[in-house]
Amino acid sequence: MNDAPLLILYTGGTFGMRESERGLIPSGDIERRIQAALATLAPARRASLPEFVVHATPRPIDSSAATPADWQALARTLAAAYDGSLDGRHYAGFIVIHGTDTLAWSAASLAYQLQGIDRPVVVTGSQRPLEAEGSDALANLEAALRFAALPALQEVAVVFGGALRRGVRTRKRDTRAADGFASPNYPLLGELVDGHPVLYPGRGLEAQQRGLPRFELPDYAALGAAPVARLVLWPGITASLAARWLEDDTVQGALLEVWGSGNCPEDPALLEVLAAASGEGKLLAAISQCPQGPVSIGAYAAGRGLSDAGVLSGADMTPEAALTKLVHLTAQPLDAAERRQRFITSLAGER
Repeated sequence: MNDAPLLILYTGGTFGMRESERGLIPSGDIERRIQAALATLAPARRASLPEFVVHATPRPIDSSAATPADWQALARTLAAAYDGSLDGRHYAGFIVIHGTDTLAWSAASLAYQLQGIDRPVVVTGSQRPLEAEGSDALANLEAALRFAALPALQEVAVVFGGALRRGVRTRKRDTRAADGFASPNYPLLGELVDGHPVLYPGRGLEAQQRGLPRFELPDYAALGAAPVARLVLWPGITASLAARWLEDDTVQGALLEVWGSGNCPEDPALLEVLAAASGEGKLLAAISQCPQGPVSIGAYAAGRGLSDAGVLSGADMTPEAALTKLVHLTAQPLDAAERRQRFITSLAGER
């Protein structure tokens, strides 16, 4: 695989947009534009980049419109590229160019669907379009190419602003900054140092891989557009409002974002709603609204009711990692006990 090219999979987003009188709009011809941008690098830098092939998804989208069905389509495209059935080629690694708004969501979902992958999958994008003045697009693309060429990187990762992060630990933290992403509860996997990609030892998943990749590509589309609800607690939340979400037959799970290390209102009616949903087999989990630190459900009396209601601890997972995991598990033909066990088990380094 050392002489195999990389695959750049373009899905849309700001990276490939152009300015117009109406603001930023999608634009095509992405392969020529990528080649033109890379040609502006110093000759030695351009010559040191790996070979690559560009493939655009059939319907590039603004990432704010992405759904679980899009995550599924993206994973299946990468799985086909992995086994050579996409275009007959074999690739040494993969780069996904994605809009930044939901980039972290797609990266997390890919980590669950492509478990055990033994090649780099590097997700990137940009805050400004490729041809815009002062754009970060070319720098992010170059960094992605350099990291995706490292065989030691064997997981889904996000590169942005020269930093490499675990995909299932990443969050967007800034709407404009060139370093607009963070991984609040896990250190960087690597960084560009003087233009060279450096992986930090002991932080990657490569040591955990055993045997062949165990890709899981369930049918997300069959779940509908919103199979899992996201319920952020606020002072004054009532049982009736929560019930409107959880009693919906199309909702198969819910992510609760609670206070501090796992607290919620001591409202018997609200806890009864949660217990009823859990008793029906709906998968409920809780994480903290705090950007850093884990939940510890039951550490305070105010959170004991969550545990009694069957709500699982999301530990130190990000909202993106927790919700996409709930979607992934509900899409599979598992019984309730197995789903619960898999949620509290780390599948891709997410907790």
